[in-house]
Amino acid sequence: MAQVKIDPSWEKVIGEEFGKEYFEKLVEFVKKEFAGRTIYPEGKNIFRAFELCPFEDVKVVILGQDPYHGPKQANGLCFSVNDGIPLPPSLQNIYKEIETDLGGKMSTKGNLDNWARQGVLLLNATLTVRANTAGSHQHKGWEEFTDAVIKAISDKKEHIVFLLWGRYAQEKGKIIDRAKHHVLTAAHPSPFSVHSGFFGCKHFSKTNEYLKSIGEKSIDWTAL
Repeated sequence: MAQVKIDPSWEKVIGEEFGKEYFEKLVEFVKKEFAGRTIYPEGKNIFRAFELCPFEDVKVVILGQDPYHGPKQANGLCFSVNDGIPLPPSLQNIYKEIETDLGGKMSTKGNLDNWARQGVLLLNATLTVRANTAGSHQHKGWEEFTDAVIKAISDKKEHIVFLLWGRYAQEKGKIIDRAKHHVLTAAHPSPFSVHSGFFGCKHFSKTNEYLKSIGEKSIDWTAL
């Protein structure tokens, strides 16, 4: 596991997590996994969401669960894939909803770096995974770390839009202070659940309407 590298603004609000016992145990676990198995994303990309989207720039949070576990897919941002990789089904459905909601034609590019640079924190609950084994790094400490991230945003910021897709994200989002923040929920964009409430949720236009209402610049969801 590479040395933790995050934007200095995050270091100020969650830096103490790196010295806690649970995180030290997590680091040892991940190091052993990297030594003996194929792990995604690459070590340099584990904390990439925190590099591309500084704490002070966060306007929107999208919560995922695990990184993609196929070859060369995961790049440290939830739902995002590296350039040149075919779009996973969930991301295809996200793009379909954006097209329906906002109009236009989405790119076939699956790298969501530009969303992150506009203030969208693309946060997985678990930041690493074994190749071809979904959920393999759950309950090792990542969830405690990402809960601390969500709580820091909830406590220290105001008027953040949280997009919680699916039961898992909605459970994890229970720690968000809804009196201070704008929380939107829908089914997960997975093909297994998309027709039960993701299509037609209009979360992308609703996010921009809210941001404009508080004087913030909207997100260009089609700029990739």
